[in-house]
Amino acid sequence: MNTHSQFSRLEIDARGVATLTLTRPDVHNAFDDILIGELNRHLETLHSLALSNEVRIVVLASEGKSFSAGADLRWMQRMVDYSLEDNLADSRELARLMQLLDTLPCPSVCRVQGATFGGAVGLAACCDIVLAAERARFCLSEVRIGLAPAVISPYVQRAIGVRQMRRYALTAEVIDSATAHHLGLVHEICAGDTLNTRLDEMLNTLLATSPQASRATKALLAEVASGSHDDDGAALRERCCQTISQLRVSETGQAGLAAFFAGTPAPWTSS
Repeated sequence: MNTHSQFSRLEIDARGVATLTLTRPDVHNAFDDILIGELNRHLETLHSLALSNEVRIVVLASEGKSFSAGADLRWMQRMVDYSLEDNLADSRELARLMQLLDTLPCPSVCRVQGATFGGAVGLAACCDIVLAAERARFCLSEVRIGLAPAVISPYVQRAIGVRQMRRYALTAEVIDSATAHHLGLVHEICAGDTLNTRLDEMLNTLLATSPQASRATKALLAEVASGSHDDDGAALRERCCQTISQLRVSETGQAGLAAFFAGTPAPWTSS
């Protein structure tokens, strides 16, 4: 399945790996209302396909030397004359993009080959795994132009922690790949030209896991992280017990256990 939009492309291969690519290298993949709308529509499709097991992994990528420069300058110029209501509508669409990416039922991998500024840092923070080239750079640049990293702040702060968020959101310092790795924004730094090779290896690692178990794990971890449970944790503990028990008695779980004990490949590894 290949879907080409004005500023983005969605490709799904026979393994169920979906690659969502930003295709505006001429403006460093900066996003505007058009691109945000396209990404939201693609992500809605991916949510449905992940739940039906037609998509097992989503890769977020971009063309050119930069991952994304954040907000498009021409879009920002148009927004100068927007009313408060217009600005709220735009912000809510960006918030919807972050939420859709963050809550994908299947694993997501962000491929960062270069500069990642402003709202694009939020895109990386919403993905489960971030692989970055050594030359990658990150920056919460909003305060330099009198704005704030508002919509992306819950996701970036979750990734790097409150203390570090205060520093980098207030200073707008450029963060190199090594620092981003130390902060927890990036999981792996890929030396030289190994980014695509490492991405392929990560995809093979994820494809060896159970799609059903991955979906259940993501849903459970989101609930664990939310902190929205009773004081003594009884409800959360029960939720954890329910998750593992349901997986054990499921058809997929039974097949996986049988394959493990028999020393044979799990059924999903050949799909």
